[in-house]
Amino acid sequence: MTASTPRNAHEHPHDLVGVGIGPFNLSLAALADGVPGGLDAVFFEQRPDFQWHPGLLIDGATLQVPFLADLVTLVDPASPWSFLSYLRALDRLFPFYFAETFHIQRAEYDAYCRWAATRLPGLHFGHQVDAVRWNPERALFEIDHTQLDASGEAEALGRAYARNVVLGVGTEPYVPEPLRPLADAPGVPVLHSAEYLDHRELLTRAEHVTVIGSGQSGAEIFLDLLRARPTGAEKLHWLTRTEAFAPMEYSKLGLEHFTPDYTRYFHALPEPVRNDLVPRQWQLHKGIDTDTLAAVHEELYRRTLHGGWPDAVITPGVRVRTAGRVAAGKVELHLEHLQQGRRSRLTTDAVVLATGYRERSVARMLTGLAPYLRHDSAGRPRIDREYRLVLDESVTGSVYVQNAEKHTHGVGAPDLGLAAWRSATILNAITGKEPYPLPRRTAFTRFGLDEREAPRIPARSPELTPLAQD
Repeated sequence: MTASTPRNAHEHPHDLVGVGIGPFNLSLAALADGVPGGLDAVFFEQRPDFQWHPGLLIDGATLQVPFLADLVTLVDPASPWSFLSYLRALDRLFPFYFAETFHIQRAEYDAYCRWAATRLPGLHFGHQVDAVRWNPERALFEIDHTQLDASGEAEALGRAYARNVVLGVGTEPYVPEPLRPLADAPGVPVLHSAEYLDHRELLTRAEHVTVIGSGQSGAEIFLDLLRARPTGAEKLHWLTRTEAFAPMEYSKLGLEHFTPDYTRYFHALPEPVRNDLVPRQWQLHKGIDTDTLAAVHEELYRRTLHGGWPDAVITPGVRVRTAGRVAAGKVELHLEHLQQGRRSRLTTDAVVLATGYRERSVARMLTGLAPYLRHDSAGRPRIDREYRLVLDESVTGSVYVQNAEKHTHGVGAPDLGLAAWRSATILNAITGKEPYPLPRRTAFTRFGLDEREAPRIPARSPELTPLAQD
């Protein structure tokens, strides 16, 4: 049944309405549950239940952050929603203790989030948010939503009012332009890595498979397919645009780019500097875990023990110019090597696109806020230090974002290790108090010159005295 008018249109205003329930808004919900005095917070998600990259929960694949990067621990270690609390609830603390595991499997992180999502109050799955508007008469945000039935069809309309809104709609798979027609065509075996497990059986049976993309997902999928195929008949290609199958920067000081200290430093930089910096930092978050690279090499090496080389080609520095479908359901890729300038063709039976994700657009949802939004020189939303969209001064409420602020806050935006800290920052701002005291310093690195300590530069440089003469 579809209602003709919104239900609950006169419901009391909430302190907070969250749009989307991925790990980041789930973190916000968990910490909101612990705010002293209570916080009226509700969250809407169009999917029927919690899902976190289900197509990439490959057996044995681990998180690239320690288990401490859960929903709450880095700001509230005593929270009942921590990963350790989850283990205790399942009587698994001692097995975890003896396992001595610092980086847990992705499937276990997903199970932990599902555990929290089924117990936290105020989470409404099967609710699609259609629009967010500012109501100046009531000085509140209006959030229109549609309740969906089990098949995803509209069942009822609703409206909520809120003083604050937090957008946590996540990302969506990115498919390069040359491959979009094939990826959208039914029956063509060109799929994004987000769907890998759904099609794994088909891919393991395919005569030849090509994996495109050099990030962690591409490496894990290539390794999984390699292990599933017989020695001498692997028939795999692994291609990427990047110049190498490069390891992720995982040094201790390198990891300090994922601290609140670096986030604050990055946000204070001029916009042109930020724009130039993000693409050059790709190895901080788009490289491959060194253990995974080692496992790929070990598996390839093992297949040479009796002589010969595995039928597996891994080539960096290659882009797909165009692609098309050829006879017998095969796919033909037109390739170009970026350094050599040479071109070639590759015929394959299936293609897996490990080409990453892009921020999901919320433009349609925020159409009603368009007159109030402020943008930077590139047309992107301006976002302040506390993750608020910069709105016209007439809007007295606030709209916050989670994982949509890489252009203003840096490479840590999608990192799970900053989830709890960002959620606490948002809740501190919403309450106007400090329910979650945050550390003033989090890194040994000082990323910029502190103005109080930086030497005063004279208006005109004095003449230099040479230290030595020839």
